[in-house]
Amino acid sequence: MTWNSKHDDNWGETTTAVTGTSDHSLSQEDLAGFGKETDGPVEKLNCIRFLPLALTLLLGLLVLVTPLSFLVLPQVVWPERLQACGTACEGLFLSLAFKLLILLLAGWALFVRPTRASLPRIAVFRALLGLLTLLLLLSYWLFFGVRILDSQEENYHGIVQFAVSLVDALLFIHYLAVVLLEIRHLQPCFSLCVVRSTDGETHHYNLGQLSIQRAALVILEHYYKDFSVHNPALLTAAKSRAAKHLAGLKVYNVDGAGSDAATAQSRAKIAAAARQRDTSHNELYYEEAEHDRRVRKRKARLVVAVEEAFTHVRRLQEEEKKKPPGDEMDPREAAQAIFPSMARALQKYLRTTRQQHCHSMDSIQAHLAFCITNNMTPKAFLESYLMAGPTLQYGRECWQTRQWTLVSEASVTSPLHHGSEFQLKSSDFSLVVTSKAIPHLKLSEEYVHPKSHKFVLQLQSETSV
Repeated sequence: MTWNSKHDDNWGETTTAVTGTSDHSLSQEDLAGFGKETDGPVEKLNCIRFLPLALTLLLGLLVLVTPLSFLVLPQVVWPERLQACGTACEGLFLSLAFKLLILLLAGWALFVRPTRASLPRIAVFRALLGLLTLLLLLSYWLFFGVRILDSQEENYHGIVQFAVSLVDALLFIHYLAVVLLEIRHLQPCFSLCVVRSTDGETHHYNLGQLSIQRAALVILEHYYKDFSVHNPALLTAAKSRAAKHLAGLKVYNVDGAGSDAATAQSRAKIAAAARQRDTSHNELYYEEAEHDRRVRKRKARLVVAVEEAFTHVRRLQEEEKKKPPGDEMDPREAAQAIFPSMARALQKYLRTTRQQHCHSMDSIQAHLAFCITNNMTPKAFLESYLMAGPTLQYGRECWQTRQWTLVSEASVTSPLHHGSEFQLKSSDFSLVVTSKAIPHLKLSEEYVHPKSHKFVLQLQSETSV
């Protein structure tokens, strides 16, 4: 994952705090110079990305033009020899027009969609449907050229029926496309376990009959909304702790330099690190306890600062009601006015929890203005910073430039089966996916007679005293 290096991570340290009882102030010009949120790098236009859509539009145009050509060509080439079109023939014109309209709308809804991703291989079912449609059109054109165009058929009613039969066949192909592309994979058949390689976060998804590359696409769509944002800063603590232990070890060679001096030195370090293993857990325990204490302390300061800032907002709103209608302060200006009062506390909390690279000053101010506009509470504002959310919750620089590589021993166009394994690799981590078939469930019925659970309670008339 690549982060935008233009963000100013010191916006909290360089912002003067303004509270309800503070005598300091900060001008809007001073705030304007701090961290600016820049858009993620713009991807270059890839012509291959739009090739499937272009082929789909071209084939759709051919489907639409072919039946109309069957009706127009006889009227142009040999109009004097054609028989008159009766009432039944005119009714077929109406049927053909509505069928073409339905086919056009259905094809637009199913095939003309924005491209969500670029797959490594061609989609098998889409290719087969396109080939089947092309073969159907070619067959009808051959029949039309040999039996109608060459002989100059005079029965125009039969020509119209021929065009209607083509549209009917195209409607059946569209129905087949709906079954293969939209309905076939709806019934869950496999349970996929997705594990992130760095922190071990795991989620499970039930999928139907899909190819490996389509299953990978569905997993990535779920990843951006289900997995918490990947934070590599949280993973450096264990590495730095191990490096600190090894850096504190010194080995002295009292026997002089030898050919295997480096090997002996590395073995001595490993042995010394193993002896320190018994006491390192105490250090880890106290480090985590100290970190938790600092997080709670920073959180308490942040909560108090945000509550004071929102109290200041309510005070400003009450004052704005007394002003003329044209002098009200918009939510963006209100957010910029109260942001300095919480900037320092928020910056320290984000640094303590290692989230400072996920939030810029502009994004925080935009979120603050959104909360003010919708009359949200301080707790609602803080929820985005106290709990790590999904990847799409953060700025585009966290996810827009992500490029994934599908690694699989089996062909990516092959269907999923029990035991399928593949990986989705990015620059910082990978998603390891394993597939297991959902077991066949067998239910049996046990009949319970309605009177089987009834009983009679007999009470004695005499009661002992």
